[in-house]
Order: sequence, then C-alpha cells, then structure tokens
Amino acid sequence: MEYLTVGQLAERAGVKRSALRYYERRGLLLPARRSPSGYRLYLPDAVSTVVFIKRAQGLGFSLGEIAELLALRRAPALPRDRVRMLAAEKLQEVRRRIAALRELEAALEGLLEACERSGDPRSCPILSALEVIRRCD
Repeated sequence: MEYLTVGQLAERAGVKRSALRYYERRGLLLPARRSPSGYRLYLPDAVSTVVFIKRAQGLGFSLGEIAELLALRRAPALPRDRVRMLAAEKLQEVRRRIAALRELEAALEGLLEACERSGDPRSCPILSALEVIRRCD
C-alpha cells in the first residue's frame, strides 16, 4: 500500500505542513501509521479529507463544525438532515454578518460625508465619532 508523507500530502492538497499538523492536533486528520523512524504516514484518501477541510473553511465553517461534518461524512448512512441543518445555520450566520457589514458600511459612509462637509480643518468628524463613548442601557 502506498503511503504519503506529511510533505507529499501537503503538496498534493495544496496546504502547508503546519496546517496538517494543526488539523491532526484538532483531531480532523489522523495519520494511518508511523514509519519505523516515527514519521507520519497517510493514506492517499487523506488528500480528499484535507481538501474537504479547506473547502469547508472557505464556506465559513469553524474547525469544530468541520469535525462534525467529517464525522457525518464517514457515517454509514449519511444523515442528510443534520448536514442540511448545519448548512442552514451557517447560511443564517452569513446573512447576519452581511447585515452587520451593511450597517458598518452605512456608518462609514456617513462619517466620510460628515468629514467632507466639515469646514473646520482643526476638527475631524471621524476621529470625534470614534472618541464618543456610547452606553448601552
């Protein structure tokens, strides 16, 4: 059976060796065995696991969520409902972040407009707004 070293796996999956070691520490990726000299050796299908992890990260899933997705991926009967629920939750989170970014965009646009309208070169509405302490009741 052909095994891959950490370097070979990193190259084939397009990641750094340190990422593989991190995934291993997090329990996302386990070597199939160790060489007599103690080097980690992986099965060729570890490439698809690493690619899966990277794609899931790209979609915004945390490593904890990816661990669950990997477990579901390995399940004998794929629990589609759970996978759909995780994806739906992630979509809601993305929508909340987009809404927050839109609010941030509007606030920054307002500050830039205030800066342009300000005639006093000794004051800056942007810096003034950042100095204001807001209390949440």
